[in-house]
Amino acid sequence: MAKPSVIIDKLDKAARAGWLYYVAGNNQDEIARKLGVSRQTAQRLVSTAVAEGLIKFRLDHPVANCLHLAAQMKEKFGLSFCEIVPSDPEAPGLLHGVAAATAVEIEKYYLSEPPVIVALGTGRLLRACIEHMPTMDCPQHHTVSLVGNTHTDGTATAFNIVVRMAHRIGSKHNPMPLPVLVRNAEELPLLLAQEPVRRTHELCAKADVSFVGIGHIDATAPLVMDGFISVEESQELTELGAVGEIVGWVFDAAGNLIEGATNRRVSSARITPDNPRPFIGLAVGQNKRKAILAACRGRLINGLITDEATATAVLALA
Repeated sequence: MAKPSVIIDKLDKAARAGWLYYVAGNNQDEIARKLGVSRQTAQRLVSTAVAEGLIKFRLDHPVANCLHLAAQMKEKFGLSFCEIVPSDPEAPGLLHGVAAATAVEIEKYYLSEPPVIVALGTGRLLRACIEHMPTMDCPQHHTVSLVGNTHTDGTATAFNIVVRMAHRIGSKHNPMPLPVLVRNAEELPLLLAQEPVRRTHELCAKADVSFVGIGHIDATAPLVMDGFISVEESQELTELGAVGEIVGWVFDAAGNLIEGATNRRVSSARITPDNPRPFIGLAVGQNKRKAILAACRGRLINGLITDEATATAVLALA
């Protein structure tokens, strides 16, 4: 009779093989090489994942190391929620697994019968998440944007999430009808006082749950790549101690918002420590580890969805 530890190890390997095949899109030869097994064994592992019910619409087996990392993250940073998905050994920055896990968590809220308000940030990961969402009919719910959906010239941002999500799940929705960063700080109070903007900010403050991307700060930061700030501004932010941003709000290594600089021009709903409702951060990749660590340290988030390579890097840095 097989020992329990042997059975668990086999299921873990089967779950990893299933994830690599069904989520990361690897073929059996690639799975065999990455797991260090024969092609025949890789094939059997994928079959086991299906036979044991680990594979349904999404991977439905918490790999042991992922569970362990999630427990460590929750204990270390006081998170109320943490989901860690497996990493592809050769593509640690792959978004698909975290996007699928995020979709599962978002779907739970939209399945609620009583009305809920779901607030969303922006970014590549959240946009990828929409592809994993089922088509739903949820007219009782409200989807609201935490962050502006235009550039200063009025053109729409490439990663506007709320409209796409609302169309997928059939909810009412409020985009944030402002640029992510306004041209100057003096005009911001006037813009925030506009009725559509004020109403959207009120909805954000009452949101039952928020899902936000966590960005890093350097010349390759999303704020730079998407044209919201210049390379020179990112350098200035780095000199001020900035390591990360959430919906445009820039913070330092302790998770404190940077005084002045670009934060004077952010139109997004303000982020604050110790949010009493779920405020879940999403991020993948080694370049995000300092930003994730800072967001956890400053209690800017109380939940996290990431992959095992990123979580391991964050814990090593802590």
